[in-house]
Amino acid sequence: MLLFAKKFFSISITALIFCCCGFTTSASAQMNIEITGVGQSLYPIAVMRFKDENKLPVSITEIVRQDLARSGYFKNTENGNATESDEGTPNYKSWVARGADALAVGSVVQSSPTQFEIHYKLFDIRKSQSLGGLNLNSSADNLRAVAHKIADDIIYKLLGERGVFSTRLSYVIKEGKRYRLVISDADGQNIRNALNSGEPIISPSWSPDGKKVAYVSFEDRKPVIYVHELATGRRIALSNQKGNNSAPAWSPDGKKLAVSLSRDGNTQIYSINADGTGLRRLTRGSTIDTEPQFSADGQSIYFTSDRGGNPQIYRMSADGEQAEGAKRVTYKQGFVTSPRISPDGKYLAYIANVGGAFRLYILNLATGDSQALTDGSSDESPSFAANGRYVLYSTKVGGKRVLAAVSVDGNSKQVLSIPGSDVRQPSWGPFMD
Repeated sequence: MLLFAKKFFSISITALIFCCCGFTTSASAQMNIEITGVGQSLYPIAVMRFKDENKLPVSITEIVRQDLARSGYFKNTENGNATESDEGTPNYKSWVARGADALAVGSVVQSSPTQFEIHYKLFDIRKSQSLGGLNLNSSADNLRAVAHKIADDIIYKLLGERGVFSTRLSYVIKEGKRYRLVISDADGQNIRNALNSGEPIISPSWSPDGKKVAYVSFEDRKPVIYVHELATGRRIALSNQKGNNSAPAWSPDGKKLAVSLSRDGNTQIYSINADGTGLRRLTRGSTIDTEPQFSADGQSIYFTSDRGGNPQIYRMSADGEQAEGAKRVTYKQGFVTSPRISPDGKYLAYIANVGGAFRLYILNLATGDSQALTDGSSDESPSFAANGRYVLYSTKVGGKRVLAAVSVDGNSKQVLSIPGSDVRQPSWGPFMD
């Protein structure tokens, strides 16, 4: 979220960074997860201990259980070490009596010193039927991904929607005087460095295929937008124009990005091809236009502007406001920033300043109804999950920056924190096919 001053707002990236950089971490630190709310009704499922998983360096069972608990939709009725055969048919009546509506079982076979076969099956207890399963081969260092895939399969077969446990997060950590852009699993675990720098890194944004991340780096002692290929580490300077280069956002087809540049004076919205060519100005106002975000269909761009006096969110054609003008979208709060569009295009998440508290809100674009998703006072940087069910954001808990996630109905909440460290600038990655 950009910093605003009284009636007008400033996009001085340097000022933003040095107001936001008091955080540290250790290289081996992992996220702690605290679930602070649950859904209205929880689906009772028994996730049994996978047979022979003591051969593994991590517990498949615990990762699946934790994923389902974090979803806000499930209650695990079996928390111990009991196993259940993944061969044959379970005793459905017995499981009904034990209060389970579904049963997940599995086993592990070690096929070589570093390779494993993971077998899993799912049963609908109420309907007394098998829902199939998965047989997955994995190396020792890819077992978390296997567990997330199993949890996603459970979500899909029982709820009929794609799970997001196999997606990834990006966020920024500062360690001493160095900054790290990191990539992690959706649960905040398995942290990997994408970039280390002695200068600030902000505004990570995932490409639609999940293979690249755009971000703003200060390594040249000014804000420059880079596009970083995660698999190879190769990157290009997408925009290194005079003045500030900020707020990159991908088009849904991955061919272009919308960016905010101050090359011609006050900050305006531009589009640029993903290879750095074809720069084109989209707004031409005398006020500040920033924080562009493409609509789900790629036909429009939402952005923050103070053209009405205080910052609000507007929408224009992706071809620029000269095509049909920009229309104001937010009305119910007097100070609004950080637009983010849900993958289905139905909702707009944003940050509103209400009575001095910066709080995460969600707006139904069809009805115009909005509601606060949190009761925080320093929320920043919202980002939708790939299935549109959750919003990831940064906030403060106990005086430190943490990541938090909330379901779009506001019922399920969780906090992801690294003990003794501050983290921020989160971005939730897309589905990976």
